[in-house]
Amino acid sequence: MSALKLDHVRKVYQSGDDETVALDHASMEVGDDEILALVGPSGSGKTTLLSISGGLLSPSEGQVVVAGDDISGYDPKRLTEFRRTSVGFVFQSVNLVPFLTARENLLVVADFDKRDKKRSAARADQLLDELGLAKRKKNLPGQLSGGERQRVAVGRAFMNEPALVLIDEPTSALDTKLGEQVMELIVTEVRARNTAAIIVTHDLRMTHYADRTLHITDGVLETS
Repeated sequence: MSALKLDHVRKVYQSGDDETVALDHASMEVGDDEILALVGPSGSGKTTLLSISGGLLSPSEGQVVVAGDDISGYDPKRLTEFRRTSVGFVFQSVNLVPFLTARENLLVVADFDKRDKKRSAARADQLLDELGLAKRKKNLPGQLSGGERQRVAVGRAFMNEPALVLIDEPTSALDTKLGEQVMELIVTEVRARNTAAIIVTHDLRMTHYADRTLHITDGVLETS
């Protein structure tokens, strides 16, 4: 079974009589243990594709199937539940809660899903240890470096054992060395959990971490 399948997905934004096509009949499939790099210039449709794959946006046309579930017609309430249980996100801006510690930023995800607190605490500690943050788990985001905050965001994405992890420009705010470290950690976590991942990047130096690379330009998805 594929972790993700898009079938002729189109996303159109309407403003009066004007129509902007953000995604133009995109079709692709991601294996259940595959790491896919999605590459394209700014405004090419990368983030739109990622958002539709994760249920943050609904397609104007086409079918979106995640881990065997067709989410194309889900209403907002059902999409919220889907995101809690099936998808992990690492946003470009990290989006950590500033008044929560690193450990609490992971645990809040489990709280939303009403998971067993003892099991969730053990999982958060395990992830932070694997990410080299065991000694920083009580620190607030403002007390962490950029690379450390990115690693917390990676840990948060894996908290609820998702079938698919979607990662938007994970190295954009990092220098080359830190970027390589974060990518290595992402790949290690994905491989260890037999999870699928899509990594959006403009940095071609990072594509060698992926099993496959796809290019997108002006909303049109092309195979490399």
